[in-house]
Amino acid sequence: MSDIRFDGRVAIVTGAGAGLGRSYALEFAKRGAKVVVNDLGGSRDGSGASHRAADVVVDEIKALGGQAVANYDSVATVAGGEGIVKTAVDAFGKVDILVNNAGILRDKSFSKMAEDEWDLVISVHLRGAFCVTKPAFNVMRENQYGRIVCTTSGAGLYGNFGQANYSAAKMGLVGLMNTLNIEGAKYNIKTNTIAPLAGSRLTEDVFPPDVFTKLKPEFVMPIVLFLASEANQDSGMIFNCAAGWYSRTAVVCAKGVIIGDGKRPVKPEEIQDNWNVIKGLDEAKPLGSATESFNYVMPLLK
Repeated sequence: MSDIRFDGRVAIVTGAGAGLGRSYALEFAKRGAKVVVNDLGGSRDGSGASHRAADVVVDEIKALGGQAVANYDSVATVAGGEGIVKTAVDAFGKVDILVNNAGILRDKSFSKMAEDEWDLVISVHLRGAFCVTKPAFNVMRENQYGRIVCTTSGAGLYGNFGQANYSAAKMGLVGLMNTLNIEGAKYNIKTNTIAPLAGSRLTEDVFPPDVFTKLKPEFVMPIVLFLASEANQDSGMIFNCAAGWYSRTAVVCAKGVIIGDGKRPVKPEEIQDNWNVIKGLDEAKPLGSATESFNYVMPLLK
């Protein structure tokens, strides 16, 4: 088993002042990477700001003999995203790795959710990934190399009560990954997404105390480090990770059924009669792009 190293690589980790982001940043540095530790220093709901969170992690890395710089920009603005990437380029000359980890929560049942609670969560998670990834992607494209790790959630993949805003943002990141996977392929830019369960400031009052202490960020860190490494040649995939459990989740398309000949009208009653096949997942598989879905329809388009 060969060692995974990041000597000569430059990594940006957003939301790296605590929890998952901190564990990634520390391990990247231990394995030779130069790290940009980004953290606005706000609270769990996105309010406030402080330099302390990022500075403490940078000091930890330097105390261990690593190289790191702090960045305090918000991921939720284009200027902030450009500032984060500029910090990496100015300090270390490039960007090889980006981990989109920053996040906030504004939980509320859907019927009671206010517009600002929706907008703030979408801004940090989904818009934030756009704002940081676009300038980083352009640097990676010029260098013909990049590794991007996005962070979704079980709430995004499967839903969770009181988290419509968070769920929508997190599933949006899967769509972003899917297209980055396609557009980055010829530039050796691999983009994957994790769905972690971990004890962090976002989940400290979500899990029971005994469960919270077992869901250590250090159990999520290994798969992030692998996905961010040169050794990883896979892209466009979603991985669950928690407490030493790792598995793949996928959006799949089933074969389904063809009704009619593509010319005559299809009746709702025919949908009803074929409903078990239509909703079934027989022969379901992931697709590499939206255009692949046309393979199922082509017999009707000839």
